[in-house]
Amino acid sequence: MFPILFLAVCLILRIQAVYAIADYHERLLLRPLPHNSLLASFNFRSNASSVSFDEQNFRYFPRSLGQILQHAHARELHLRFSLGRWDSENWGARPWNGAREGGTGVEIWAWVEAETAAEANARWLTLTNALSGLFCASLNFIDSTKTIRPEKTFLPEGTHINQSMRNLHLLHGTLPHEVVCTENLTPFLKLLPCKGKAGISSLLDGHKLFDASWQTMAIDVRPVCLSEGCLLEMEQTVDMVLDIDRSKRPHDNPIPRPVPIEQITCDTSKSYSSHDSCYPLRKNVEPSWSLAEVFGRPLKGACPLESGEASSTVCLDVPSERSVHVQTDGSHHESKLNDNTSRCYKLPVGSNLDLVLPEQELAAQPSLAEPPLYASRSIVGHGQERGGVQATIINPTNDTANLVYLESLPWFMKPYLHTLRATVLTPGVLDMTQHAIKETHYRPALNRHRGTHLELLLSIPPASTLTLSYDFDKAILRYTEYPPDANRGFDVAPAVIRLESQSSGQTFLRTTSLLLPLPTPDFSMPYNVIILTSTVMALGFGSIFNILVRRFVGADEVDGRSKLAMKVLAIKHKARLLFGLLMLKIRGKGRKAE
Repeated sequence: MFPILFLAVCLILRIQAVYAIADYHERLLLRPLPHNSLLASFNFRSNASSVSFDEQNFRYFPRSLGQILQHAHARELHLRFSLGRWDSENWGARPWNGAREGGTGVEIWAWVEAETAAEANARWLTLTNALSGLFCASLNFIDSTKTIRPEKTFLPEGTHINQSMRNLHLLHGTLPHEVVCTENLTPFLKLLPCKGKAGISSLLDGHKLFDASWQTMAIDVRPVCLSEGCLLEMEQTVDMVLDIDRSKRPHDNPIPRPVPIEQITCDTSKSYSSHDSCYPLRKNVEPSWSLAEVFGRPLKGACPLESGEASSTVCLDVPSERSVHVQTDGSHHESKLNDNTSRCYKLPVGSNLDLVLPEQELAAQPSLAEPPLYASRSIVGHGQERGGVQATIINPTNDTANLVYLESLPWFMKPYLHTLRATVLTPGVLDMTQHAIKETHYRPALNRHRGTHLELLLSIPPASTLTLSYDFDKAILRYTEYPPDANRGFDVAPAVIRLESQSSGQTFLRTTSLLLPLPTPDFSMPYNVIILTSTVMALGFGSIFNILVRRFVGADEVDGRSKLAMKVLAIKHKARLLFGLLMLKIRGKGRKAE
């Protein structure tokens, strides 16, 4: 009896320990930005009680995603859906230091367990095809031509055993042409315990999310080992920058219309200011807004499935003198984060909550954190045969920037590695031939089999600008390989930059995607030939078919016909006779020739 009781007690304690670490948390951070913009950062974290899926414990971790990872032997997964461009000059540093940001379109990388590289590629295709159906995306188009194996750019975020790292293969793929839409948001919400019905996820609406100036959706699955044990953690993140004036526009007035001049405060100091010309006077005040105005709905209370002491919270990163009014029927609790600059509000269960910030003039505008790096990339050159790529990376800090630069190029864009040039421009220094490239990893492309993989280890001096440039050739595709919008061009995936800093740790940046024009044939000529040939065949076939199937009768045998009808019949009869004589004459000439 005692051993049974002992086993029962141990089982209860194990279950309590499991559920102590298998929890679910969510948080929303709101941060006003210059030019009437608002950064909304949603974060959801759910844990599974074990790293292995054999226990089939899917209390908070979604079963649909867990079974896919189990079948594909994926130990760590990172998936990104992004649209727009982060404006570093006006919005400052990126949220999460760019770690939850992806390139334009869809970006995915994962650590897959396999014995050989061929087995890893097969499991990688299984993973992308399964995720394609789960998220209603075109991930199944990530084949070998869009897959690379980065060496230094991405590091595992989870806790992996050293022995298992030997069999883990990192694979990375991108789809820069993918259009992110509501079809991707719906399955994203279904992975959450409350599925967008309660908690901070109730604010996620496709009309607001995809109307933002910049937005990204991220899913990260990684193993984590704590003092209580090891678990599998999934973190879902949604970051977007909303235009407050645009978001506050009511649903019954979707078309933006100019404000009447009587309602605009004009700057009369301008020389051209008159009764019919107005230059708007910029106000040094923070605009008024609320959650219901910006997101179209208030918060629908906390998610009742959330566990642990920490519950659903909404944090405002605003100055301490900024007025905030809380409107709710339930009880709410206000607290501050560790930095004492963000006010957090605990959501009530079963009651709506709305935060209202009235228009207010602040003594000083809040300062934004300066990004540790600026990066841009563009295509240079002209013509349909050759071109070039130029990337500019600016280090505004007083420390040397050591970074990793990664490019994944399509196979029809063939760069010449010997043309790679790195130029460093430092104010006050005339020597621009510094050795900025410390290490190079290059894997050339194979036509229709794999793309180009270029990875550079760079070092930029303080307050300097690095310019990377290289030349490339444009391949000529088969006519079946061109998309329907061939004259638009082909999308090239953004470059990924990982910066190592002692102060801020790892920082990731993505440049904008490129639009590559390729030599395109005139697709209108085949259609013109088809149309002309079809017209000739239709006329010839129609005439012959009409002669063969029509029944000939005498004009005097038809009763009740008018004179006009009789004449028409006579003309047709003569035409048939002439056609018959012509055919006989042609046949006679043919026999003489023989």
